[in-house]
Amino acid sequence: MAASSLSTFSSLSLRTPSRFIPFQSHHHTFFIPKPTQNPPFYLLLNPTKLNPITPNSTPAETTFFDNTDPEEISTYDPPERPEDFIEPPSFDDGPMESEEDIAKAYEELYGAAYSGETFLGNDIYVMDSKVKKTTGFGKVKKEKSKDGFDERVVQVRRVTKVVKGGKQLHFRAIVVVGDKKGNVGVGVGKAKEVIAAVQKSAVNARRNIITVPMTKYLTFPHRSEGDFGAARVMLRPAAPGTGVIAGGAVRIVLEMAGVENALGKQLGSNNALNNARATVVAVQKMRQFSEVAQERGIPMEELWK
Repeated sequence: MAASSLSTFSSLSLRTPSRFIPFQSHHHTFFIPKPTQNPPFYLLLNPTKLNPITPNSTPAETTFFDNTDPEEISTYDPPERPEDFIEPPSFDDGPMESEEDIAKAYEELYGAAYSGETFLGNDIYVMDSKVKKTTGFGKVKKEKSKDGFDERVVQVRRVTKVVKGGKQLHFRAIVVVGDKKGNVGVGVGKAKEVIAAVQKSAVNARRNIITVPMTKYLTFPHRSEGDFGAARVMLRPAAPGTGVIAGGAVRIVLEMAGVENALGKQLGSNNALNNARATVVAVQKMRQFSEVAQERGIPMEELWK
């Protein structure tokens, strides 16, 4: 077979011009021009596709599997099982799950169901709130932060901003937050809706929390005055049972701080925001007797001598 192929290619090479060489690809023979200086581009792209055959070269030999019968049916011989092999139990042989177990598994995967029952202690209303927020059905109420602070709206005013296209209407809200244990804060916020303005001012008030110094009778330790802008506020301690005698924003700030016996007076402007901030300034000037005695390095008994 090899001798006949060599004779065939030698005869072909004699009948072809000297500037062509034979190339064999699979079962076909092609004649391509001889390379002069550089190899042709098709040899550079994929030189493994073509197999050049020259008169002095030996063609590739083809190997056949003579001992293999294509019509023979082969059998599969699985490996032997080890001696200590234990076959796993079938799925149907296990114990039946109760309805409670199925409900727990369902709740663990998908959350609390709408039936109003929970087996894992989850909030049964969390899915309703998620559906309202995603689909927009129902009136969505923003949950109040449970940090122990109460909110009191001091004032809501409608303000306008004049721009090139006309007037823009907004609402400004003043909110005082406090835990009635000595912590209070004043905040202000603006928005196109009243609810959004109140929420923004409440967040702003929580960022400006101060501590009010008080005695065991829930009053101020001493007198103090504060001013903010054109507003000026005077604060005085009072005897037990007096109550909070003040008006406007000063009263709201003192009540939210937890002061039960105090006197307050607005001496300047009637602006609610400036009076609330002036009250905060006056409170920040106060100090406890223990702090003063510690700074001066003397016992508290000598402060009244």
